[in-house]
Amino acid sequence: MACTDDNFGKDVQNHLDAPMPWIGMYIAAASLICSLAMAADAFHGFRSNKFWLPSNYFSLNATFLTFLAVSLKLPVDLTARMWAGIDRLAKVSSLILMSTAIGNFMPSLGSMNDKEILMNVTALGILVLTVIVNVCVQIVQMRRFLDRRIMFVEEIVALIFMFLQLVMLVSSAITVPTMKKYLKSKYREMLKMASDEEQVERKKLTIDQLRAMVKKYWVMAETSCPQFVIARSATCTASGVICLLIALVLAEALLRMLMVYKTFRRTASYYDSSTIGILLFHSIGVTLGTIAPALRWYTAINFKCSEEGKRSAFKDELKIEKYWTQMLVEWKESPLPWHIRDRKWRKLLHNTKRPILSFFVRVQILVVLASKLVRIISVFIMSPIISFFHNMGKLENASYSSGSRVQVSELGLNTEPDFSRYVLLLEGEVQLPQKTLQNICNQVDKVIQIGEMQQPKKLIKLIKLFGDFRGVSEFDSSKVPSLHVHEPPNCWSLPLVTLTSISIALPNISTRNANWLLSSVNEGLFFVKFIEKCLDSNRDLVNIRNAANVVWVGVELYRKWHDNDLKEMSLKGRKSKETLQELSNKAEKTVSEFKRDVKDFLMEDPLNWPVKVIAANSMYRICRTILLDLEDDCPLTDEGMFERLTVMIADILAACLTNLPRVITIKCHRNAINHGAKAVRQAALLLGESQEILQILQQHRTPSLDPDQAAYIEKWRTFREQEN
Repeated sequence: MACTDDNFGKDVQNHLDAPMPWIGMYIAAASLICSLAMAADAFHGFRSNKFWLPSNYFSLNATFLTFLAVSLKLPVDLTARMWAGIDRLAKVSSLILMSTAIGNFMPSLGSMNDKEILMNVTALGILVLTVIVNVCVQIVQMRRFLDRRIMFVEEIVALIFMFLQLVMLVSSAITVPTMKKYLKSKYREMLKMASDEEQVERKKLTIDQLRAMVKKYWVMAETSCPQFVIARSATCTASGVICLLIALVLAEALLRMLMVYKTFRRTASYYDSSTIGILLFHSIGVTLGTIAPALRWYTAINFKCSEEGKRSAFKDELKIEKYWTQMLVEWKESPLPWHIRDRKWRKLLHNTKRPILSFFVRVQILVVLASKLVRIISVFIMSPIISFFHNMGKLENASYSSGSRVQVSELGLNTEPDFSRYVLLLEGEVQLPQKTLQNICNQVDKVIQIGEMQQPKKLIKLIKLFGDFRGVSEFDSSKVPSLHVHEPPNCWSLPLVTLTSISIALPNISTRNANWLLSSVNEGLFFVKFIEKCLDSNRDLVNIRNAANVVWVGVELYRKWHDNDLKEMSLKGRKSKETLQELSNKAEKTVSEFKRDVKDFLMEDPLNWPVKVIAANSMYRICRTILLDLEDDCPLTDEGMFERLTVMIADILAACLTNLPRVITIKCHRNAINHGAKAVRQAALLLGESQEILQILQQHRTPSLDPDQAAYIEKWRTFREQEN
């Protein structure tokens, strides 16, 4: 009976152990995903010349914490038999991968709000402490066999470094909210300073002035980016050193294992050969993951070794700035977050809270001091090497720089403005090296160049046809009787969409010309919608813009206006006047039916009309206006009518696009450090895409409208009528 039970137990155990190699492959896959995400961050950083390598893909969140928890299954598995060299090495590599991952997580704290930081750091702390406790339990339980525990020293070192990485990350997390408040305050001050400078200058900005303005705000946004500020901090620098040391520990362990066992194929665990895959992907992850922390460490050291950093001569290097401990001090002095009625309990809890937080303040100071000491030692070691390469670079560029200065002085050319005054720094930070500042400015040039390669060629050709903005006032006549007591206002895009619909519905127009106009207006609407969304801050014209968007989908994709086939209308072989009359009648019928059937008092406001009715009212008025002009003018051929409408479209587009400099400026003025860089990038891209358009518009005299008036087509029309 006992023998039967033993056989049954062995059979059950064998069935339970059978899927372990598949679980090992799952662990290896999770490790590979983390490795690829860290590699993607490194690739993106190199590609964008951000050598501090921001965390865009591999960041501290629930997804990657889950993947890391899976990849850490070996260290937390207390019952698996893993005594072979390759098995122990796979366990050690798991701990080292976790340490490397924490080092890569550091800058991503800058992209989170306070609640996200608290939740994610807490989750990471629970995971790390769980791993440490499990490994310690296993060591205690197996203490009789420590003499046979391979890689024991490396395992302990990996545990210590993993805990230190967690301490560094928590220390940085405590600083982030205070740091962001300081940066926001400084950013607002600098925005005001920059805005005041622009008001002193000319109102009409040239392309070169726009380019300089975008660079100015780009420097402000990039240097105040919370991720960049964390990446150049003392704790992140120390974390980079730990990543380098822990990578060397893994390299030593791999080399020693190879020298002792001559192979990486010996395994005694139930994970079988999948242990080799786990070790392989962990090693790849550590190698790729060390790139970002090491480069951040080098970048911070390079700042200190630069000429700007040497001016401080390490003075006050060990000073603890206020922002490192301000949050803990505020928590210490603030009242309890819970409502407790009993005064004795409140006093007891408050008295308990104060010494605990005082202890954490001292720990924070100790961590920051240690991090700064690591940075000083790093500077001392690396300074001769960095200085050597700096001097070599200066020698190579000396002749070129000398010739450039002579050429500039002889030609009397203006040098680029000094953007160093727009760099945002925390207290105690050294000024960024000139090369780093130049790299930041070069990023703007690259974005603008990308925009230049995407310039809308067909739109540019259309804009060249515009005359003196007459089409802005001529597309809708006050002589046309209204179909309703109240008329809906116009936005820029609605008359453009309506005029284009009419143009491609005209008879005897070649398909090539119709397609060209359609493509040109489509390119123009990209800019028009961008301008409308940016300048319509009160969202008064949202419904009018929606009407234009709905109509344009049908016109562009299906050549239909409200289910009326425009291409079929153009092939009926009739005159332009008849086509205009048909479109006008159908539009009038739509508005009249709406007016007759709807009794809701809310619909008395044309801003609340259905989009189909708003579009129909626009079609009715524009068709009637053109028909009135046909009665006054000499009869036009179909081609002549098409050309006339094309010029009218070009006039409206040109008038709208005169707002581009203001939109670029507004994008640059975005008052948010988390989204400022994204907004300035949009402004730089927009400048590149619209550069030739701006050059065309600057060659013509534009009406002297107030910027707030120039944003709306109705204001343009009023101004033109008064001018006439």
